[in-house]
This record gives sequence, C-alpha cells and structure tokens, in this order.
Amino acid sequence: MATVATGALLWQRYQDWLYYHSGLGLYVDISRMRFDDALISQLQPKFVKAFADMVALEAGAIANPDEQRMVGHYWLRNPDLAPSAAIKTEITTTIEAIDAFAQKVHSGSIHSPQGGKFTDFITIGIGGSALGPQFVSEALSPDLAPLTIHFIDNSDPAGIDRVLSRIQSKLRTTLVLVISKSGGTPEPRNGMIEVKAAYDAQGLDFAAHAVAVTGVGSHLDGVAKAAGWIARFPMPDWVGGRTSELSSVGLLPAALQGIDIHGMIAGAKEMDIATRIPNIKTNPAALLALAWYASGNGKGEKDMVVLPYKDSLLLFSRYLQQLVMESLGKEDDLDGNKVYQGIAVYGNKGSTDQHAYVQQLREGIANFFLTFVEVLHDREGHSPQIDPGVTSGDYLSGFLQGTRQALYENNRDSIVVTIPSVTPQTVGALIALYERAVGIYASIVNVNAYHQPGVEAGKKAAAVILQLQTDVLKALQATTAPVTLAELATMAGSPDRVEAIYKILRHLHANDRGVVFTGDLAQPGSLLVGWVNK
Repeated sequence: MATVATGALLWQRYQDWLYYHSGLGLYVDISRMRFDDALISQLQPKFVKAFADMVALEAGAIANPDEQRMVGHYWLRNPDLAPSAAIKTEITTTIEAIDAFAQKVHSGSIHSPQGGKFTDFITIGIGGSALGPQFVSEALSPDLAPLTIHFIDNSDPAGIDRVLSRIQSKLRTTLVLVISKSGGTPEPRNGMIEVKAAYDAQGLDFAAHAVAVTGVGSHLDGVAKAAGWIARFPMPDWVGGRTSELSSVGLLPAALQGIDIHGMIAGAKEMDIATRIPNIKTNPAALLALAWYASGNGKGEKDMVVLPYKDSLLLFSRYLQQLVMESLGKEDDLDGNKVYQGIAVYGNKGSTDQHAYVQQLREGIANFFLTFVEVLHDREGHSPQIDPGVTSGDYLSGFLQGTRQALYENNRDSIVVTIPSVTPQTVGALIALYERAVGIYASIVNVNAYHQPGVEAGKKAAAVILQLQTDVLKALQATTAPVTLAELATMAGSPDRVEAIYKILRHLHANDRGVVFTGDLAQPGSLLVGWVNK
C-alpha cells in the first residue's frame, strides 16, 4: 500500500492538482488520489482520443449504434452547436414554450377546470425521467414553491396510493406530467393509467389536467393529442434519459416549481466550455476521469462513494448512480471484447454517514474511493455560535476535513468537489461536469457510454414473464380440479418454467386474484393450485 505523504508534500500536491473555475467558483481536488506521472504519461494518448471523441459527439456523430441516434445533450445548453437549423429551432422553441406554460400556470391563465389555480403536480416517469427532476427538486425547489411536486416513479401500487393519498381533495387542482419518450415504457404507462383511474373516481376529466413530455409522433403523443390534453412538450430522440435533465424532461418540472431554469442552463453551458479544453490538468472532467481510472485500474475495481455535505444535495448520489452505472456498466468494449466494465456508485450525505458507514470506509475493505461534495456557503442570514467562535456550519466543514484526513491516513483515496453554494448555476454545472467526465472515462476504457443493452434485456425478460402469466391463467381457468405446478406448467406449454409459474401464482394468490393453493406453502413442489372466479 502507498504510504502517507508528509504535510508539506501534500500541500504541494494539493496546489499542483487543484482546479478552480473562477466563473462558477467551483473547485476540483484530486490530490488525495494516489497516481503518479507515469500513469499520466501512459494515459496521455487515450485522453487525446477521448477529447477527439467528445468533439465528434458534439458535432453529431452517431453515438448510439443500437438506435442509430446522435447524442446531443450538449446542444441543449448551447443551441448554436446543434448540427442542423431544425434541431436548433426545436431547442429554443421548447424552452420558450416551457417558460410560457409555467408563467400561465403560475398566473392562473391555465387553471383547474373546476376553477382556481393549480396547486400541485404529479410527475410520472422512470429512470432519468424521474431521477434528474427529483435531484433538482430536492436541491433547488423554494420552500414556498408556486406548485408542490409529487413523484410516481415506479409500478408499485402501494407507492402510487401513497402519493395519491397525500393529494386527496387537491386532485382537482393538480396537474399531471406524463414523461415517456415512446409512451410504451411500462412504468410511466402504468402510473398514467392508475392516476387517470383516480381522476375518474372523483368525476374529474383527466385530460384537462394532463401534460405529455414525449417524442413527437410517439404513442403517448398520439394519445395526448386525441384526448385533448392541456399541452404536449417534445422529448428529443437524441437525448438519452440519464442526460435529459436539461431537456423538457427536467426543465418543465423545474419551471413549474419556480426554479430558475435559465440559470441551470447557463451553469451547464459554462461548465461545458471548461470541459472542452483538451488538457488533463486544466479540464475538471478529465481530472475526474483520471482519478476514477487511477483508483480502479481502469477496470472499475473500486466503488465510487459520493458524500455531499449539504442536505439539499442528498439525491446527488442517486442521480449519479444512473448516470455513471448505466453509462459505464458494459459487458463488451467497442472492439467486441468481454471487459465487464463499470463503476458502482452509492452514497448518502455528510455528516450523517460519519454515524453510519464511514466506520467501514476507514477500517474495512478498501474497495472504494470517496467523492466529497463541499458547499462553502452555510445558510442565508446569521448563524448562531454553537461554541465560542464556532457555528454549526463550522462543525460540518470540520467533519468533512477530518473525515478526509482520517481516510487518507488509512490509505483511502478521495476527491473533493467544492461549490460556493447550491444555486441553479452550480447545479447545472455539476450535471454538466459529471456528464462530460462519464463521456471521457468511457472513451479511455473503450466502451460506449450512450447505449444500454442490459436495460433493454431486462424489459424483454419482464415481457416474457407477463406473457407467461397470461398463458398460465388461461390454462388454470380451464381446469376442473386442482393440479400440481408441474402439471399446470405442462398445460401452459412451458414445462421448464415451473419456478417462474410458481412465483407468478404466489403473487396472484397474495393479492386475492382467484388463485387458490392447497398444501404446505413451505414445500412448493407439493402444492395443488386451483382457480376461483372473482
């Protein structure tokens, strides 16, 4: 293991590797990551290629070969970079439409059919269509937002019920945003159907409360148009879910909450400029990619633990989980070799985790590197003294510095990303910083950051299970007497799927859906299964 350097050497290394962006007040410190000049020399050709790859990406290269799509989230904050006039117009007109819609909702010119302003809105989405808006809402939504946001981001019936029960009588003054590029993704489709049923139950016209964020000409777009929904906003096909926060996916929910979306866009644009610089030491995203590579030997051998020392950034690690893991978690590299790449991401917040898993981080298995996110500004207004000359914010700063030092003394690596305060500009900059870091790192390790074949495989497997459920129920309903699971599997034409069939039936039985078990539940193979009409 590497030895701990002296204070003087660490101070010099800190100065050598500290990055500062004067316009954003943002620092990136990778000085406590153990890498040397030899590694930088070794990686220099890979970084040259990575910088070129990012230029090609922004110029409109096909980056998602599975769907033959460009990847253009960088154009969202600088439409002048768009490869065509049509795309530039699409970006600018969408932002104008979002501004106008939010203003009309806030003023009441777009209002509840029952009268009065809208007070709440439900955002229905999954993955990037939920994680980005959730992170930004937690970070930036004002205490007295013009509309209160609620999220449905799963197909969990109890979770949906919980959201709807919180709204209750306010459903009549609640907007519904359905966010789905195709309209066919099961989770948002299911959420939409469930929420529509709740409106129907109260005798309310769902269409008069509904807004679609979707691909132009998609199934959802057609449904919204035919039913006369309030509005439809385009979701570009050249923006992937995990990089969609600064598209209509994230900007519309933010604008409805009164968040400065133009500040977010401006912060991201400024960070994009900084992360285009083709030099490792003066490019903050390249510094992050270098640190990630050094820690995990370019193979993701260590996890990324993210600890923001600010309550409002609680969901940053969850947002980064999808951005990093879906982008980098790949079985094959670009040459078709089996590489099993990826970096696992987890985290919560400081200093909470000093009373949770920092014990293991310091003294347990050293299978991670840590990213501290530091916020310099404590609060608006005066801070009382907790001890003579010491405030709560001083304690928080001390906890961060102390934890960083304690980890380093036990040969644990860490990065510190520092922002002056949590604002639309700095949140936009953080989003852009990590988007570019992921792109650069992916190029260095030779994987495609912009497709997700594993996610598609899971969707297809789920569809197979649901078709199997249909086949099994048809066979079960045709029986005249209880049968064994093996017999039912044969009747359904799937004799090798007994375990899956058992789990389907167990779920239906637990929900009183007509399936009846007879026998010992601890011995599934001995059970008889029958059907009772409901």
